[in-house]
Amino acid sequence: MKKIAVLLAVAMLLVPLAACSKPSAPEGELPPFIEDTTQNEPPMSEEDPSETPEVHTPADEKEGETEQPQQPALAHYLAVEADGLNVRAGAGTDHKTLGQAQRDTLLPFCGEENGWCETRYCGKTAYVSARYTSPRSLACAEETIEAVIREGCRLLGTPYVYGATRLHDGKGHLLGGFTAEKFDCSSLMQYIFYRGAGVLLDVTTRTQIAQGVHVDGEDLRRGDLMFFTNASRKNKSGVERVGHVALYLGGGYILHTASDFAKIEKISPLRQSYFLEARRILG
Repeated sequence: MKKIAVLLAVAMLLVPLAACSKPSAPEGELPPFIEDTTQNEPPMSEEDPSETPEVHTPADEKEGETEQPQQPALAHYLAVEADGLNVRAGAGTDHKTLGQAQRDTLLPFCGEENGWCETRYCGKTAYVSARYTSPRSLACAEETIEAVIREGCRLLGTPYVYGATRLHDGKGHLLGGFTAEKFDCSSLMQYIFYRGAGVLLDVTTRTQIAQGVHVDGEDLRRGDLMFFTNASRKNKSGVERVGHVALYLGGGYILHTASDFAKIEKISPLRQSYFLEARRILG
């Protein structure tokens, strides 16, 4: 009897200990930090790591996402494929000829109408036959640079006149006698940078080359100014070697005026051999 009484006493002591072994929780809720094993799936074996499920966190999902690169906006042009392509005032051969575009030059593309492509020429809306052109596109730059380029494209076909009166004196004072119907290379760059971006370029290539920041030839970007020497200045020294300036558009194309009229054309091997320096005015 004594032995039975001892066993009953020990059992009564163990009951409260067991009740304290786990924290209690309100009815219907899991205790904090206790895993819910009420699902029907069998418990995982701790000895078999292959059964451990892969856990996907929001950070992992974001890291795994493949971001699609944004496609750059494009500026659209017409590549001239005929010698002396007539540029007309309207969409048809019965309209007045404003001038002629040279083979392999570019004209801005502004739309198409009944086999005629709208463009800009000598400050006017103009048209060329779509039969003698092909589409060409160049990646756009920031909007301020594009505004400068649009000013230049509007003046394609404008006659070259050496020493043409500048728009301003380099400090923003407008000069009398200026007209947008004739330009030389530096006066054209001065005009389009002022009209497109409000930037004051100086009056000659030999002073414009000191503006902006230097750019290595391999780092050229759309909107940079390119400076060249020429046959009459190539043997001079220092700044006196500078004889020409052009606006780089990308893809090896420049917008400039030299000896005939403003145009967009590829940099020729001869002109490339005359290259001196590039300067970044914007961006």
